[in-house]
Amino acid sequence: MQLACPVFFVGFMGAGKTSVARRLARTCGISSVDMDTYLERREGKRVKEIFAEGGEDAFRAIETDVLRELSSKEEPLVISCGGGVVLREENREILAESGFVVHLQVTVHEAASRISDKSSRPLFQDIDAARKRCLERAPLYSGVADVEIDTAGKSVPRIAREVQRALEKEGVLCQRRK
Repeated sequence: MQLACPVFFVGFMGAGKTSVARRLARTCGISSVDMDTYLERREGKRVKEIFAEGGEDAFRAIETDVLRELSSKEEPLVISCGGGVVLREENREILAESGFVVHLQVTVHEAASRISDKSSRPLFQDIDAARKRCLERAPLYSGVADVEIDTAGKSVPRIAREVQRALEKEGVLCQRRK
């Protein structure tokens, strides 16, 4: 199969963006990339090191640059974005103009149950703070989304199938021409 344009997965941490993107890519024979992993390799530093050295603004500037870079690749990719990518208006514009956006919806409690190593996700040390951040970001995710998929109680393969059907219906994912 092939993509007509980049497909961006957005949503709160623990929504399954990376897992679903990988599953979809594997099933359809297309390429996927996790934005944070790509960013870390490109910068030679972990996200938390970038935050520690330059703060959130420095990280968000790099994130925007990476988003722009990935969205303009010759071969369209399935891109799992970091949970905060929608915070910058410039990023929301890149998402809207460059491809098709899938919002994986998740509740904070569902997300927390999916994250096995909470130490790597400091936000989940305080569930009330996580809930507040999730609610603040929800309209931003919805605002950029071309399609929204509720992930509650669903397995990664099931969510990937739903996304695949939505992409096929919209003409974003189609059979590769011979």
